[in-house]
Amino acid sequence: MSDPVSVTLTRLALTDFRNYASATIPLSSQMVAFVGDNGAGKTNILEAISFLTAGRGLRRSALSDIGRAVASGSWAVNARIEGVYGETRLGTGYTAGETGRRVRIDGEDARSSDMLLDYIRVLWLVPSMDGLFTGPGSDRRRFLDRLVLSLNPSHGRMVANYEKALRQRNRLLAEGGMPSFLDALEAQVAELGTAVTISRRETVSLLAATIEDQAGLGLPFPKALIQLEGGFETLTEGMNSTDTEDAFRTLLSDGRYRDRAAGRTLEGPHRSDLVVHHAEKELPAALASTGEQKALLIGLVLAHASLTSAVSGMAPVLLLDEVAAHLDPARRAALFARLEAIGGQVFMTGTDAALFEDLPSGAERFQVTDAHIARL
Repeated sequence: MSDPVSVTLTRLALTDFRNYASATIPLSSQMVAFVGDNGAGKTNILEAISFLTAGRGLRRSALSDIGRAVASGSWAVNARIEGVYGETRLGTGYTAGETGRRVRIDGEDARSSDMLLDYIRVLWLVPSMDGLFTGPGSDRRRFLDRLVLSLNPSHGRMVANYEKALRQRNRLLAEGGMPSFLDALEAQVAELGTAVTISRRETVSLLAATIEDQAGLGLPFPKALIQLEGGFETLTEGMNSTDTEDAFRTLLSDGRYRDRAAGRTLEGPHRSDLVVHHAEKELPAALASTGEQKALLIGLVLAHASLTSAVSGMAPVLLLDEVAAHLDPARRAALFARLEAIGGQVFMTGTDAALFEDLPSGAERFQVTDAHIARL
């Protein structure tokens, strides 16, 4: 098997994005750190990069809320990358009043942001994820679906179509729709839900194996045990795709009265949960200390980056927002070494330049001050 291709941003340009009226950043390193006070605009740079892949970006903000406050509300992000197809120009942006963002690849309009996944995979770890293990199951499902998306570019569309079909079923139940119409719609829900479940199961299985391999590297991050759990998973455990689809269709048909009364579909992969345990302590991640939860999450993200590289053939671009500040010097050095070994381009932020003194030689550091970016 050939080595994964390292995808590298060589230029990033922002227009009316968050607090940036205009900014252009030339890049030449695999390891990049942005240093500055809180509110200076460091995370905004990472968010701009996160829009170079499919989805809603690392903050999941409404497109109309991203444009610079004193401007029209429109915004744009452009990048030049070196990757699988040599030099490629990627662009995305939003025009005020439109319903979605536009994507361009080498100057040509793309049908959807999913097409960006042919050129670049972007993964991130941000402070808002610190409560992942203690928050609602919907947060962990969304986290898992982003993990799946980096391995299976069609997954995002499948999840969106499944959720749309669920909403249609709920509306039809509320309106007292004919059984024949419900039969047809439930067949669609079952087909899409089965595809979503299979993709999630495959990703969890592959990621668990990668975590096991990573445990042998001696990294100072605790090993996580992960499992996809839920009533639907228990019902369909060990079934092939055909039997899973049949079981889901029966579950939907038998549950019409109950679901109509509840106003929603009570069983299915939209209720699944990613369950994580601290392996050494045999403890649910939610009961681990705050520091242990952070370390578990970092270990998960590192394993997923390695898995993404192996499956896609592209080393992913990693966005790590304020991660180094939470690590002692030994763990920080181990993190930097592991990131270098994975081989993808890494963008990090921090308030103190000293946090990045141990970055590999050739790393780039930028000072961010009130939306002004200067190389250190």
